[in-house]
Amino acid sequence: MPNRHDRSLIPVGMSTILPEAVTQVRRMEEVLLATLGGWGYREIIPPTFEYLDVLAPGLEPGVIEACYKFADRTTGRILLLRPDVTAQIARIVAMGMVAARLPLRLSYRTTVFRHEPEHAGRDREIFQVGAELIGVDDAAMDGEIVALMGDCLGKLGLSDFTISLGHVGFFKALVARAGLSQDGRKRAEQAAAKKDLPRLEEILARERISAQAARGILETPRLYGREEVLNRGRALAGRDPQSRAALDRLTQVYRLLADAGFKDRLVLDLGEFRGFDYYDGVVFDVFAEGVGCELGGGGRYNNLIGRFGRDLPSTGFAFDVDRLFQALERRGNGSSSARGTVLVSAPADQARRLFQVSGRLREAGLSVVHGSIRAASRNQPRSVLEEGRRLGVASAVLIGLPGRPPDEALVLTGLAGARPAQRRRVALKEVAGLLSKRGRERPS
Repeated sequence: MPNRHDRSLIPVGMSTILPEAVTQVRRMEEVLLATLGGWGYREIIPPTFEYLDVLAPGLEPGVIEACYKFADRTTGRILLLRPDVTAQIARIVAMGMVAARLPLRLSYRTTVFRHEPEHAGRDREIFQVGAELIGVDDAAMDGEIVALMGDCLGKLGLSDFTISLGHVGFFKALVARAGLSQDGRKRAEQAAAKKDLPRLEEILARERISAQAARGILETPRLYGREEVLNRGRALAGRDPQSRAALDRLTQVYRLLADAGFKDRLVLDLGEFRGFDYYDGVVFDVFAEGVGCELGGGGRYNNLIGRFGRDLPSTGFAFDVDRLFQALERRGNGSSSARGTVLVSAPADQARRLFQVSGRLREAGLSVVHGSIRAASRNQPRSVLEEGRRLGVASAVLIGLPGRPPDEALVLTGLAGARPAQRRRVALKEVAGLLSKRGRERPS
């Protein structure tokens, strides 16, 4: 997250978010949650801790290994600090903690914690906003969740993103048909996910896969592009029903999204994988120029909820809030929180009027910060101007001008601009109306 303190002062992979960045991040989260709500996704807040033995069925061994674990002082059972929200929601739904009417559309904003090696350059505290669509397995629902992710980015003002769309079933079917061992399949999938072709070739050689089958498997991670990818995939699939079924679903979703206006932002990747084993269908990642890793992603996980006792098909996605912040900052979409703030100053003997004016401004929906008594006591507009510009506010109000009626204020606007600030004397009761009107006419 931006504005981190010195890494030597806090645990590695953790962050301190400073006030201006917090304001921007909260605004970003509000936009995301409002967009998700507009699509019918209701927010859920999962617990910070889970019992290891309860959540373990939804977590692969590598994630369990990366969890932060400690003993519950009351029961002695091992607790996990939340490592993955999707597994938590799967557990919540399966255990009947959410109304049974399907489909369920759930959203969340939360933090997950996973241990990463110091040299990996990854955070151990990951801020996420995401959504899960539970209870229906069809191409329209796959399309909905991808389109929702794209709409969220559009609402944030991020327009130059790319969605990489694939289906894990295609590659899985190829390696299963080729006769790889269970361990070999897993290692081949990991190599394909990283586009590590030398490693993949080594695995296939060790498994003694035929040259013809190996060529198709090695080609798949390089099948990246538009609809021609689907044509080549069908040639590799031949008559294999599992490979063809994966391609058919992927084709349906791709065309739905293209019709929905996302065609120019879509690329097909038959070697696309996610970082969790529970994905078993259409999967996707989203990228933006200038950020060297995905901003988020997700996919279908039809068998995860069943691990907790209630089998329900599902799909979902999550954004990494830190990476979204970086993408927006690179495009200048971040905004100073102070620019929509009004500085109200008054000498010490005018404190009552200061609180009255400030209260009216806040009731009108404006943010207000009180100026220093020292600056206001000089009774000089220039001192207040200097303080307002130092704080980066848009407007300032000075109460208690010498030689002026006590119910009059000096309003200074345009403090954040390059031109000289505009000055206007108004009655105290008119200040809120004047500044709230300017806010509507000229949003900060």
